[in-house]
Amino acid sequence: MTSTLTKQQKKRRMRLLGAVLICAALIAPGLYNKLYIRHYTLEADEITSPIRIALITDLHSCKYGEQESELLDAIDAQHPDVILLGGDIFDDEKDDLNTEVFLQGISGKYPAYYVTGNHEYWSGNAFDQKMAILDKYHIPRLSGTSDDLKIGTQTITICGIDDQSDADSEKQFAAIRSQQHTHYTILLSHRPELWEDYLTTNADLILCGHAHGGQWRIPGILNGLYAPDQGLFPKYAGGMYQEDSHTMIVSRGLARETTIVPRLYNRPELVIIDIA
Repeated sequence: MTSTLTKQQKKRRMRLLGAVLICAALIAPGLYNKLYIRHYTLEADEITSPIRIALITDLHSCKYGEQESELLDAIDAQHPDVILLGGDIFDDEKDDLNTEVFLQGISGKYPAYYVTGNHEYWSGNAFDQKMAILDKYHIPRLSGTSDDLKIGTQTITICGIDDQSDADSEKQFAAIRSQQHTHYTILLSHRPELWEDYLTTNADLILCGHAHGGQWRIPGILNGLYAPDQGLFPKYAGGMYQEDSHTMIVSRGLARETTIVPRLYNRPELVIIDIA
C-alpha cells in the first residue's frame, strides 16, 4: 500500500511540475517588455504630401536606457514630422527626472504638443512644477485650444483636450467644437473611452492613451484584460478604431516599472502614424 501511494505522489508531482513548466513557457515570453515600434498608415484626401506623427503616451517617467537613449534613438530613427504627447508623460508618485531628460531630448528637434493625463492632475501641488518643465523646453500644452502646423507645403490642425474635471472637459469640448477647422484635424486627448464625445468635434483623427493596452493580452484572442475607467475587457484597450470618416488610434503606452501588475504580451510601444 505504501509503495502504491508513493507512485501516485510521484505522478502528481510530475504533473504539477509539468504544469508549472508549461505555464512558465507561456508566460515568460509575454513578460518581454522591450520597446516596440507600432506603425499605422492612413489615407486622407486633404493630405497632399505625406506626414509622419510620433505618438507618445503614458511614459510615467519610466527609464528607457541611459539618458532615455532607447526611446530617443527610436524616435530619431523614425524621422517624425511632429511628436504628440498624449498625457501621463509625468507621474504623480515617481520623480520627474526621466521625463525631463526625455523632453529635453526632443526639444528643438521636432515640433511637439502636449495634453495632460490623470496622473499629472493627481500630482496636486507638484502640477505647476511639471508644467513649468514643459515651458522650460518650449513644448506647448493644448487645453481646449488648437494650432495650425505647417509641415513642408502641408498644413494640419492639432487640437487638444486636457484631462481635467468633467465640467472643465466640457468647456474644452465646446471650445473645440466652436472652432472652424479648414485643414486636416487631429485631436489629442488622454482617455479613449470618450470616443463618442470626440466624434462631436469632427476631428479627422483622434489620438489617445490611458488604457495601457489592457495590461494583459492574448494576441488574436484578447485585446486587453483591464483598463482604467473601462474595467474588464475594455473596448478601447489599444489599436485603431474607425467610424465613418473618423479614426481613433489608442497607444498601449510606455509605462514599465511603474505598473503594479506587469504587462503580459503587451509590450510598451512608440506609435508611428503615416498619413498620405
